[in-house]
Amino acid sequence: MKYLLLMHASAVTEQGGAPGCEPADWMAYDKEVRDAGVFVSGESLADLVTATTVRVAADGAATITTDGPFAETRELLGGFYVLDVPDLDAALDWAARCPGARDGSVVVRPIADFDA
Repeated sequence: MKYLLLMHASAVTEQGGAPGCEPADWMAYDKEVRDAGVFVSGESLADLVTATTVRVAADGAATITTDGPFAETRELLGGFYVLDVPDLDAALDWAARCPGARDGSVVVRPIADFDA
């Protein structure tokens, strides 16, 4: 079963990384999920200043774009992994190993399978 791991940082360093997570930590985790054969896909997101938020008015009459993200949260989405593992327990285990869980959080969501 495929699960999406969304990595949220509670803060960002001047270089745009999560505090307490060095690039070597991410490289090691990436190698671990690939070597285990559970990696499907994953990406780190570009700096927040590159984001654009799109909203459409309820009546559909107007589209509004805003530079940057706007969220009612202090955590920042930094990237994701899609893993193919046997069950939720395995997905939670991989999430707990993720460097992003150290100073932030990792949200685990199953990916819907509409063909099943």
